[in-house]
Amino acid sequence: MSTCRFLRTEALSWMSDVENVTEGHSQDLALQPVWDYLLQNHHDHLRSPLFPVVLSVTTYFFLVGLYTVLDMLAPHWPCINRYRLHPDRPITWPNIWTTLWVTIYNHLLYIFPAAVAQWLWRPPTPLPREAPTLWSFFLGILGCMVVFDFQYYLWHLLHHRVPWLYRTFHAVHHQYNQPFSLVTQYLSGWELFSVGFWATVDPILLQCHCLTTWGFMVFNVYVSTEDHCGYDFPWAMHNLVPFNLWGGAPKHDAHHQRPGTNFAPFFSHWDWLGGTHTVPTPSSHKTGEICKNKSTLFLKKSQSKMV
Repeated sequence: MSTCRFLRTEALSWMSDVENVTEGHSQDLALQPVWDYLLQNHHDHLRSPLFPVVLSVTTYFFLVGLYTVLDMLAPHWPCINRYRLHPDRPITWPNIWTTLWVTIYNHLLYIFPAAVAQWLWRPPTPLPREAPTLWSFFLGILGCMVVFDFQYYLWHLLHHRVPWLYRTFHAVHHQYNQPFSLVTQYLSGWELFSVGFWATVDPILLQCHCLTTWGFMVFNVYVSTEDHCGYDFPWAMHNLVPFNLWGGAPKHDAHHQRPGTNFAPFFSHWDWLGGTHTVPTPSSHKTGEICKNKSTLFLKKSQSKMV
């Protein structure tokens, strides 16, 4: 009787060990079916140096198109307008056309030639047969976010503290002190190049898998667009990440109204450490103005009154 009990205990223990090993193994291979499908059906497209550019650009215009539809519906649909940071100041068609034109201009003048140059001179991307594990996938994206966050915090801070850099390169982005989605890439060529350069190089520095790199690019575009969208949705990142660790649309909206605060694009810790962190107040949302200022205003006003 005791022998049977012993064998049963050993069998149950062995089955438990097998289940644990199988569960861990299946978790490691969770992305493999997706990666196999991509390799089998889209191998040539994925290897092209143009693919990361196309992925980022299409993601951006898809998200901007979605938010722009919401902007047009918000004045007529209270269920949408209630989530806007400035519900009493609707987005106008002149705002949309102006920012859209600058975005298209930048893509034609900077992004398209850079993409063609990559296509001509950069070799096709080697694609490994194995997918990244779930752990390495999310850890790689987090690592790229942390590095990018630090890089852009320094760049952003420098371009606000040095008047020449602000006037020459960054002032155009602050011509709207009430951001909406199309303001995300309402940038100078230098700023667009800087952001694109780090988003491309950081996954290489961290030796990320191709799938991880593309995941970071998509997430980076999503967060940048969300920061400028002008909405405070319950599912927004700053409402999901605890302890006020994430920036989000309200803090970046406050940055456009008080340009000496909230420089980091993702997290809040660098602004805490640098003494540039501020929490937006409801009154700051009510006082925001959505007007496009002439660049000469930035040449004449001090940094404390930059709009």
